[in-house]
Amino acid sequence: MLKTRITELFQVRHPVVQGGMRGIALAELMAAVANAGCLGFLSAHTHIEPESLRREITRTRTLTQGVFGVNLTVLPNIKRDYEGFCRVIVEMGVPVVETAGSNPAKYIELFGKAGIKATHKCPSSIRFALKAQELGADAVSIHGFECGGHPGEVDIPGLVLIPAAADQLTLPILSSGGVADGRGLAAVRGLRADGAVIGTRFLLTRESPLHPAVKARMLAATEKDTRVIGRSVHDSSRVLNNRLVEDVLTLEKAGGSDYASLLPMIGAERWLDASQRGDTDGGAFPVGLAVGLIHDLPSVAELSIGWWPRRSPSFAHA
Repeated sequence: MLKTRITELFQVRHPVVQGGMRGIALAELMAAVANAGCLGFLSAHTHIEPESLRREITRTRTLTQGVFGVNLTVLPNIKRDYEGFCRVIVEMGVPVVETAGSNPAKYIELFGKAGIKATHKCPSSIRFALKAQELGADAVSIHGFECGGHPGEVDIPGLVLIPAAADQLTLPILSSGGVADGRGLAAVRGLRADGAVIGTRFLLTRESPLHPAVKARMLAATEKDTRVIGRSVHDSSRVLNNRLVEDVLTLEKAGGSDYASLLPMIGAERWLDASQRGDTDGGAFPVGLAVGLIHDLPSVAELSIGWWPRRSPSFAHA
């Protein structure tokens, strides 16, 4: 066990956080992550209405007594009862929330008054992290260019982004992107992050609800098999390369595409449906560069044993 500001803040054994992956971060995976001593986030916007989130929180608590939180991603193009989600989170006594997608000011204030810790997700942006710190966030997660899903519109890798953030921030920092095992965790600790947000590695575990055919496609991928789509509409997303993604890139390169024309191809509804059907070319599946480091499908418990490399760098700065 390694103590950092993150383990102390969230009362978990390991400075490892499972990101709030839409459609994936459900009770079974959440419980496995919590039982392994890591912090996981249920995805609020997986659910259409707040009572569904309440049921998922309750279901998770029947499977674990460990700590877990809720990811609250507020997006203008996804219509949800966000205020209702907040009400459920407070009423259920969720100990920590990850905010993302929009200005978190009112949510940080609301959760702070309820005694709930708040960490804010900042894609490739120290500026947004500084603002979250000013607003009273308890921690920030900073996403580098390597991460799956939305890395932001500025291509800065974690090797530069994290130490630059650590030089300017005083609150705990979570590094997101490129970490698949203990080597990556040790590396971001060496960059002065207090822990790591991990998506792709948890995606490829036995408890993950991702369709087996899609898992197999990802396990066969190398570090060269992701693409960034959505740049033309300023909604960049790193995804697994497939026929649909190649079509999207061709359309973007030709020009003339807009968000309305791209959304049916790149939106979450399509890849979630493709995943349920096991159609590996039917959706733009979010995945990070770390997919090239992953070649097995362990349980979360088995995975947690390997967080620590045999020879770790000095953590004197912790």
